[in-house]
Amino acid sequence: MTATRRAFAIRAVLVLLSLPLAAALIEAWAFHAANRNNGTMVSSGEHREYLLYVPTTYDQTRSTPLVISIHAAGLWPTAQMRTSRWNAEAERGGFIVAYPAGVDGNGPRIWRADGGPGLAKDVRFIADLIDTLSVHYHIDATRIYANGLSNGGGMSFVLSCALADRIAAVGMVGAAHLLPFRWCTDRRPVPMIAFHGTADPVVPYAGGTTWVARDRFPGIAGFTSQWARRNRCGATALEAKVAPDVTRFSYGDCADGADVVLYRVEDGGHTWPGGEPLPEWFTGRTSNGVDATALMWAFFRAHPRATH
Repeated sequence: MTATRRAFAIRAVLVLLSLPLAAALIEAWAFHAANRNNGTMVSSGEHREYLLYVPTTYDQTRSTPLVISIHAAGLWPTAQMRTSRWNAEAERGGFIVAYPAGVDGNGPRIWRADGGPGLAKDVRFIADLIDTLSVHYHIDATRIYANGLSNGGGMSFVLSCALADRIAAVGMVGAAHLLPFRWCTDRRPVPMIAFHGTADPVVPYAGGTTWVARDRFPGIAGFTSQWARRNRCGATALEAKVAPDVTRFSYGDCADGADVVLYRVEDGGHTWPGGEPLPEWFTGRTSNGVDATALMWAFFRAHPRATH
């Protein structure tokens, strides 16, 4: 083999060996580009990020509702956007959606909704996010809503207590409540809508422990009834079958019209009903019996924040 051919062969081998690395780098770049956030700020001395979606129909002269949708532990804003499909609902409803990012702590992004020292910083971040968006957009202060999946659902509960003067209503899907209900000392009624699967392998519907946390999760039905007592609702929930695998439990006659509603999904997993399915081997079945996002927005729309 001539020196020229030998050099060519060596270069060819090097190119072939570099292809997997190049493919991995391209894949990593594509993932980063597709999952990049578009907003940053400093809150409580921490660098924080968020993803913002403004509908094409947005009109600066008109006050616009704001929906804050909070990702689960280990996920990120774009994952929450895709799972919940809030953007399509925002186009139909004409509201802005913000997807805040939890802290990474050199690991998966989480919300510190466990009562530790980081909790106040996460609450402050959401308050700062509302303030920042209100400067740049015409946000309706009586129509700011929070919702989330799993750890993000637990954070929504926290916001209903820590920011009850700003959050009009909350929504929770497969909520991971790391704090007991008695932690909430603010007794102002806040409307709540929740969705939870009876076969949730991460946060059991009946309550109990899993690999997620060392402490017991509360039973969802009991947690909902406690919320109804907080809102001074009627003692008994109205039960209705709304889909072959979904039953709605609704508490009415609440103070300030702050209704409390739970959708129980039979054999549903740790997933967003009607949303993009998560890996079934890990989270369980995703039900299409109801569209959690559409129902949540209808609930939010009917519950502006009481101003008296």
